[in-house]
Amino acid sequence: MSTIPIEQEKPQSQTGGQLKGRVAIVTGAGSGLGKAIADALGREGVAVVVNDVDIPAGMAAAEEITGSGGEAVFHFGDVSQANDVRELISMTIDRYTRLDILVNNAGFQYISPLQDFAEEKWDQLIGVMLTGPFLTTKYAFPHMMAQRKGRIINISSTQGLVSAEFKAGYVSAKHGVIGLTKVTALEGAPHNITAVAVCPCFIRTPLAEKQIAGQAKFHGMTEKDVVEKIMTAPAALKRLLEPEEVAALVVYLSTDVAQCITGSAVPIDCGWTAR
Repeated sequence: MSTIPIEQEKPQSQTGGQLKGRVAIVTGAGSGLGKAIADALGREGVAVVVNDVDIPAGMAAAEEITGSGGEAVFHFGDVSQANDVRELISMTIDRYTRLDILVNNAGFQYISPLQDFAEEKWDQLIGVMLTGPFLTTKYAFPHMMAQRKGRIINISSTQGLVSAEFKAGYVSAKHGVIGLTKVTALEGAPHNITAVAVCPCFIRTPLAEKQIAGQAKFHGMTEKDVVEKIMTAPAALKRLLEPEEVAALVVYLSTDVAQCITGSAVPIDCGWTAR
């Protein structure tokens, strides 16, 4: 890569143990942002249920947390399937007796003009990124209501606030999850359950770096120019987010000091929506 990540030390606990003993589910946690979120929560003493459809990646992510002294377990499941979600929630409650934090992160991208957009890809995108958060929220809600506490954090996107060409499924799902977040916040408030949508811009993940390399080849540009002139053109800061930066925001939103942040779409977008 021609772009240089910002220099950071290996992050340690950012809450002083405030979250120790709590239980979280992170979907799509086998790699990328989901893994960074699971790692960050694990460092806070949270027991993390790592959910993914990629079994080797999910198991490795859970093992990395436990190898660092944390508590984690992998559970396979497709969040677009109600049976898989019911099993995910049931396993978590059976193992830990509670569920404090739910992070809906699972997702993927598909790019195509509207007239050529594959209908099966539309169904899959909406299934994973909108139906999935609905199902996990639906089945987690009774347990959070019973314990009278819960944090639901949905990973939306800057493109849940604005739009982009050729991403009908992704943009629609990410807009939809913000609506779901608002409904969840209103219904959860009497039970001390909060819901927040986190809206990041492009994040430095293996998937993003692959897209950068592909665009550089297609346009005959350097990878640095692809990042600055195409991917981050609308943003004030011409760089990608690091996964750990978004994970740190998720950790903060999981704490008690963030209990009045609910029903919100919180951008972490390098100034993308400032225009």
